Order: sequence, then structure tokens, then C-alpha cells
Amino acid sequence: MDAFFASIEQRDDPRLRGKPVLVGHAGKRGVVAAASYEARRFGCHSAQPMAVARRRCPQAVIVPGRHEVYLGVSAELFEILEGFTPVVEGLSIDEAFLDMSGTQRLHGPPRVAAERIRQTVAERLRLTCSVGIASAKFIAKIASDQDKPDGLTVVEPGRERAFLHRLPVRELWGVGPRTQEVLERYGVRTIGDIAELGLETLERDLGEHGRHLHQLSVGVDPRPVSPGRERKQVSHENTFGEDLRSRPEIEDWLLRQSTRVADRLVAKGLHGRKVHLKLRDASFTTWTRQCSLDEPTQEARVIFARARALLDRLEAEGKLRALRIRLTGVGVSDFRRDAPARQLELLPVEGAAEPATDDRGEAVQDVLSEVRRRFGGKALGLAGVGGIRREARDDAGAVPDLSTRIDDD
Repeated sequence: MDAFFASIEQRDDPRLRGKPVLVGHAGKRGVVAAASYEARRFGCHSAQPMAVARRRCPQAVIVPGRHEVYLGVSAELFEILEGFTPVVEGLSIDEAFLDMSGTQRLHGPPRVAAERIRQTVAERLRLTCSVGIASAKFIAKIASDQDKPDGLTVVEPGRERAFLHRLPVRELWGVGPRTQEVLERYGVRTIGDIAELGLETLERDLGEHGRHLHQLSVGVDPRPVSPGRERKQVSHENTFGEDLRSRPEIEDWLLRQSTRVADRLVAKGLHGRKVHLKLRDASFTTWTRQCSLDEPTQEARVIFARARALLDRLEAEGKLRALRIRLTGVGVSDFRRDAPARQLELLPVEGAAEPATDDRGEAVQDVLSEVRRRFGGKALGLAGVGGIRREARDDAGAVPDLSTRIDDD
């Protein structure tokens, strides 16, 4: 992300936009946590003593920081990224590596996918981000810093050395003051100089660290993207270009979203016990409701039935009187990875809160999910869910959605 903390403050307070902003404590021992790009022009930067930053930019606005807000935005960011690929490795609160292997049919070639990510982040978070594309993690990281803010840098396969060798050694991971002092004794100034210095010299003076630096200098980084976050929720949201103004329109979208969530649960071998509903109206008021199921499920019909019941609850609470809905979302959480054991019903249970999960229903869900996986999301769907809906149009009443969020949190 670009000047993450400072950009959030400028986003949330229009008075700060276009002004130099420093996030951190204003006291004598304060340290700059983040500096806006306007402040950076004066030589301010993160980890700098606040006193130094204030001398360099006396007109800067100092904001104490809102770490809970930053953590919340970070969670939203990672949810967005995991909607593009499940293989996401967090590097910091606002940085991540994404392995986009196998996603080209969904998101297009790398440059197109990167532009979609940047656009989605801008629409969802109202913040900018910079993206680097490369065949190795550390090269992608360096590339992402080359065209900030709001930039995109692509290092094509075979061009890694040409990209790296012109850059100063400080761009390379693991080059601290001591390492830089050793390298300077040999007149090393660029990453290309490290490659020319040779493996033998680097190993003699820096040991195993020298071997690692030599590998990086020639563009070799075999480390895979390693996701470390345990998924807490699978959800699907849509923000609409035109507000939804009727109950049937809302239900059409909830069914569509329940179907997408079910497909992802099947793909991941997950069953969930909690269903979540999220609505946002034209005034940006957001309502969320959730409920627990008697048995874990991955079936769209069960998920939709509970989402519809939660919609009934919101309506009974009077939340939907001024019906202008700009966002709907359905999610499932509280996962079980194995298929649940359950008591089978001989006859339908009258007055049941949701359609019963059974082997036949899960078998149907498996088939539907596999067909959509192989032939696309519009190939096959549910025309009716246990009599709940007479129709489920894939275009959801032809109301255009402005953006889509598919989350595995």
C-alpha cells in the first residue's frame, strides 16, 4: 500500500488531503510511524524522530494514529487479495505476496490481473496501492517500490538481471550497515557489482549470508509464497452501480452469493456452522447479522435459506423501510474440514428453520460446483431452493454490480 497509515488519515479526513501528514506521537521522543507523500517531499519518512521531521516540515499536520482502524483496513485488504488467489503471504500489515499461478482464466494475464487488484483496492478501500510483478518474491517486492504511489512495474521473465543490476545494493534484502561496509571495501555500489564480485569472495567474507546475497543478485529466489493465515470466513459481496429497491432483487443476489460461497466451500473441503448476512444502504449504514446451524453445511440451498431468514430479521427490526441497498454479502464461518456425521430424516420436518442437510443435497452441490468450476459460473445454477424462490436469474434482475469481493478470511 502507499503511505498506508497517512493515506487512511487523509481518506477519512478531507481537511488533510493534499497536506503533509505525519502519523505518530508529537512528543520529544515521538517517532514517525508514517509520512504522507506530501511530507516525504521535505525529507520526512517512517522510523524518523518526530523532532527531525518537524524541523524539515514545520507545516506538517501530526496525527496520533488509530491502530485499530489500520488493523481493520488491513483485514479488508487481505480479504480482497484472497479473493484473487488463496495463496497469499502477508509480509506486513499492508504488504503481501500473491502466487497467481493457475488464475489466468479467471483474472487474465499478470498485468491485467494486477490492474484489477489495484482497481478493486481503490474501489473498496478508497486507497491506492503499488504492484510489482516478477518470477521471484524479492524481485516482485523491489519492483513494487519502483513506481510509487499508485504504480505498476512488471519484470518480464528473462529480464530479472537487467532489472536488478542497475539498482543500489541497499535495495537488496539483507544488506544492512555491516554488510554494506564489507561490500564497499570492494567498491560495490550496485546489485550488479555483487554478482560480479563472485560467490567465492562473498562466502569468504560473509559466510552463508554471502551465498544468499549472491543468489539474489543473479535473480535466484526459490522460496515459495507461503500462506500462514488460517481462514476464518468464506464470503462473497457485491457493490452495485444502482441501489437495489425491492426484496426480490435482494434475494436474487443473496442466492447468487450463496451459490458462489458454496462453490468455494466445496473446493476447499469445508463445512461451516455459521451463516453471515451483510447489507449496506445508500447512506453507507452497514448491518450485519449471523446465525448458527444445527449441522455444518456447504450447500447453497441451506446457506441461502439462512441468509433469507436473517433478511427477515432485519426487515422485522425496521432496518429496510427505506429500501435502497448498495451492497449485499453472504458468508460462512466456524469451519469443519471433514464432512459432518448426522442423523438422517425419514420425512421432511415441518417448521424447520432451514432445509435439512442430507447426503443427496451434498451430492447435488458437488455436481453443481464441479460443473461451474469446469464451464464457468453461468453454466448451471439453482432455479428454486426448496420452494423458497420461484426463480434465480444469474443477472440478478439486471442490476449492474459495481464491484465484487470474494473473501477467504
